[in-house]
Amino acid sequence: MDCIFCKIIAGEIPADVVYEDDQILVFRDLAPQAPAHVLIVPKRHIASLDALDGSSEDRELLGYLMGKVREIAGQLELSEGYRLVCNCGEYGQQTVQHLHFHLLGKRQMAWPPG
Repeated sequence: MDCIFCKIIAGEIPADVVYEDDQILVFRDLAPQAPAHVLIVPKRHIASLDALDGSSEDRELLGYLMGKVREIAGQLELSEGYRLVCNCGEYGQQTVQHLHFHLLGKRQMAWPPG
């Protein structure tokens, strides 16, 4: 597989990992857009949100991932708040075809984004 996130998950490409368990890997973004900017990536390859089929396996994974966000935000000391972003498709600016969420914080976010 030629997916950069799958290679990071497999340990073939190094990353600054901040959290890992059997279902997700969380690592610092190489081009951070905020003082705290990590990527939350499921270990199972899923191309995007649009690739989810609504199966119980997909719902369990997303529920688990969303449940971990608060824990990871706490670990990163984002007590003032944070933004969670998931880009999907070309117009959504998804550049890696592996489902992932950006967790950003430690600065005031602007609105509207993009």
